[in-house]
Amino acid sequence: MILYNDETLTRVNDNIELIQKKDGLTFGTDAYLLSAYMREGRSSTAVDFGCGTGIISLLCAARGKFGKIYAVDVQSEFCDVARRNCEHNGFENIEVIHSDVRELKLESDVVFTNPPYMKVTSGRANESSAKNIARHEVCGDINDFMASACRVLRFGGLFYAVYRTDRLIDLLDAMRKNGIEPKRMTYVHATADHQPSMVLVEGKRGGKAGLNITKPLFMDGADIDYIYEKGEFPSEFSIK
Repeated sequence: MILYNDETLTRVNDNIELIQKKDGLTFGTDAYLLSAYMREGRSSTAVDFGCGTGIISLLCAARGKFGKIYAVDVQSEFCDVARRNCEHNGFENIEVIHSDVRELKLESDVVFTNPPYMKVTSGRANESSAKNIARHEVCGDINDFMASACRVLRFGGLFYAVYRTDRLIDLLDAMRKNGIEPKRMTYVHATADHQPSMVLVEGKRGGKAGLNITKPLFMDGADIDYIYEKGEFPSEFSIK
């Protein structure tokens, strides 16, 4: 295994050893929850938009959620990290692709993403260009991501995202404008006394109108213990 001086190796969930850049975004709760939120489709093809280190794809592969996963990132240095993570952990069904999602030419049953959540003009630009691209809409905004998801998804295909609640309207608007109907949504709270800090969304390309808002997920509750143990959400978070 190759590990450079600007990288660390950390054991995370599902016995995955994850190579991460010291100046890049590190593995967090949002990525783990998104991987657990997705429904299983063992024969399905999935595409990871903005894969970074590849952690969400790695978690999905460890649980056998999809038959084939394409992990896509616009930053070549992270594609290299993602490839080495796949090789080191022995996941042969993940193919890493260096591409801007706006130029991607694939067909898939599922698209999932933890996309940049800050507008270019919003917040303070990070000194690390890698973090800046990962957090800010430098290489396309949420409308670009959704247009690409619609192009990649087969009719009836599923879209999954984890996003900031203050930009939820932008996400839902972009989904509907691009033919992906929001079908399931879960707010995530630190505790019952806190406002939600993130939201998980499932959509369907060509789906009929009708959104199921599940019960909220509290990070200090029993549901989170189940999720970390099983790698999936309890059944009451499913669409009825």
